[in-house]
Amino acid sequence: MDSRWRKSELPSSASQYLQVKSHYVISNGSVEFTPATFTLVGIPGLEAEHIWISIPFCLMYIIIFIGNGIILHIIRIDPVLHQPMYFLLAMLALVELGVCASTVPTVLGIFLFGIHDFHCWLASHGIDFNTCLAQMYLIHTFCIIESALLVAMAFDRYVAICIPLRYTTILTTTMVIKMGLGSMTRATLMVLPCPLLIKRLPYYTKNVINHTYCEHMAVVKLASANTLINRAYGISVALSVMVLDLGLIATSYIKILQAVFQLSSQNARSKALGTCAAHVCTILVSYTPALFSFLTHRIGKKVPPSVHIIFASLYLLVPPTVNPLVYGVKTKQIRDQVIGLFFPNKKISEN
Repeated sequence: MDSRWRKSELPSSASQYLQVKSHYVISNGSVEFTPATFTLVGIPGLEAEHIWISIPFCLMYIIIFIGNGIILHIIRIDPVLHQPMYFLLAMLALVELGVCASTVPTVLGIFLFGIHDFHCWLASHGIDFNTCLAQMYLIHTFCIIESALLVAMAFDRYVAICIPLRYTTILTTTMVIKMGLGSMTRATLMVLPCPLLIKRLPYYTKNVINHTYCEHMAVVKLASANTLINRAYGISVALSVMVLDLGLIATSYIKILQAVFQLSSQNARSKALGTCAAHVCTILVSYTPALFSFLTHRIGKKVPPSVHIIFASLYLLVPPTVNPLVYGVKTKQIRDQVIGLFFPNKKISEN
């Protein structure tokens, strides 16, 4: 920063730059501003209830870390579970842990401890601008990876039910690894432009984020410039992921239903559909709150901001909370291992 610049020489629209503790740099003859910090305020209008809101959030975080940790442990120690379906489930558990680890510092800091200001998550001077962008990048990247893994799991069920004789030749360990790497690559490349485009925006007077974490649109709205490109790119990424992934999942299950209803035995049909139950529950739990949050954010103009923020927080936390419970109940192999883990002397049912 050139110390020869004086406040009187800055653009008039930046007259309050000291209030937001912005850094400014000279680029191509113009002054560009980025905030030194952002301030997260949680849920506006419900500040007095934050301590009570923290209770269900704490419970969800505990279930998430314990539940997904148990899933990973069971899949690791049991050779019987070293199959494509469970490898994909392990990847999903890791991604869900990543989502939660990315949000814990700010969400619980605000709700549980009443801390609204973070500096690199450790001090009390606002969340650092680059740290905020890193949190935003990680959260959205993990969410897109999660969506891709649900597609991969739908493909796994399609192969297992529609072409079972080729299951072991199609879904090899190498193929599962490729699907995982493909999911990571797609998410990384799709989300990367978001923080880069935000870095181009000036922030003159606003640095207060009405949210519990650094969400893309919440950060973009604070910019003191035209954000059409940022908004257009954000909505195009969200729509392309939802339309493509839901389309592929729907296609897989249409094929699965066609194959199932061609089976002559009622018992065989029930067994085939039963293997999909946990995955279907995961799809509903993952996409329903996400779609609701997405639609209300774009077209629900009369929906209070507090509702937007609560649903935006819940759609990140509900799937990781519910998924271990669903797979623990619906998947016999995992259920038996969980029972054996906590009750080693209990006889496991054969049913």
